[in-house]
Amino acid sequence: MLKIQVNKLYTLTGHNDCIYALAEAPDPRYFFTGSGDGMVVAWDLDNPADGRLVAKVGHSVYALEVDIEKNHLIIGHNFEGIHVIDLENQKELWSVNLTSQSIFDIKIFGNDIFVATADGVITVVDRIKRSVRKHIKISEKSVRVLAIDPSRNYLAAGLSDHSVKVFDLQTLQPLHSLNAHTNSVFALGFAPNAKIMVSGGRDAHLKIWDTSDFSLKESIVAHMYAINYLSFREDGRYFVTCSMDKSIKVWDTETLKLLKVIDKARYAGHGTSINKVLWSTYNQQIISISDDRKISIWNLEF
Repeated sequence: MLKIQVNKLYTLTGHNDCIYALAEAPDPRYFFTGSGDGMVVAWDLDNPADGRLVAKVGHSVYALEVDIEKNHLIIGHNFEGIHVIDLENQKELWSVNLTSQSIFDIKIFGNDIFVATADGVITVVDRIKRSVRKHIKISEKSVRVLAIDPSRNYLAAGLSDHSVKVFDLQTLQPLHSLNAHTNSVFALGFAPNAKIMVSGGRDAHLKIWDTSDFSLKESIVAHMYAINYLSFREDGRYFVTCSMDKSIKVWDTETLKLLKVIDKARYAGHGTSINKVLWSTYNQQIISISDDRKISIWNLEF
């Protein structure tokens, strides 16, 4: 059995409300958090004690995405739209008023910014023309999470109608509608270097999909309560899930075995729902954010 040593390195504070959004910067030494207080903060993994305010908006921030090529940060501003920040000059370049709904996720591919909203729409924004290219209505319920697999040309969306929908990334034509969850889908990811997609949600189950035909490979009772997010390690060998049950779990991608549980009792983890988790490509540490207004940084030794 693989042994994993867990060390909690830092607990970072500064947000005044639940922390919902988490994204790695173009330089992965840094990461960003967004909160119900409307603040977007940059943190340095080498000197994590002090965050730096990047932006302050009028409503909650549930979604952040980075444009690595242009060194921009895209902020999802609930009930408004997106704001694009030039990270070099630390100023807003442009914004688009998109929606009167919550913005749950943002992903970028090529010149397209995909924005997932509570009205069941994926809005496609052209980052060059700085304008809306397309609205894709895919459900009457919220689009909660997006995932992109550029190598196989897939865009996937997890929805509050319990489904996962898969589209052709180039044409945006629908390819599959996957119906195995019994509640909202919040967590979604394509495994690097493996032909699987993993989904999770309010039903506390992980569903493992074979991306050659999107057949269901396995269903795992993974947490006590809702699975809020998942993140693969850069090499794809492992992934982590986080949950409303206040725990982070580490999984083996190939065997799908549970390797470690990180929680409050054993490792002084978060005291409330963990909303997002990120496996850093900078130093392979794990970053987690929570309703407890705290950011935790974890080191795992395999």
